[in-house]
Amino acid sequence: MALKVELKPFERIIIGESVITNSETRAHFLIDGAAPILREKDILTAETANSPVKRLYLCVQMMYLEKDIPKYQELYMGFVKDLLEAVPSFRPQIEAASKLILSGQLYNSLKEIRKLVRMEEELLR
Repeated sequence: MALKVELKPFERIIIGESVITNSETRAHFLIDGAAPILREKDILTAETANSPVKRLYLCVQMMYLEKDIPKYQELYMGFVKDLLEAVPSFRPQIEAASKLILSGQLYNSLKEIRKLVRMEEELLR
């Protein structure tokens, strides 16, 4: 089943190893295949990963985009350890995200970690 995507004017999306930038008009298209896909609003960079949970998200994002869990596994475990020491109440969400990674569901793991980003923002207010 194809993924239906609507891009706003000038919105970007990553499909596989390519970044696509929309023109000045809204665009609709279908994507069929197994390439990793991330919309601009869901992409973090090294500069925007400025908190412990966002660094964890960036790590999983790289696993997803590069399709290479082992490359980032040690880094991921370090982020998890530090985060759980700082905020033990995040354990259920981190365990859920980790199980999703182990089952190869990296995009769903990113969705789980986005919940933690919102929780972290609430704590920091």
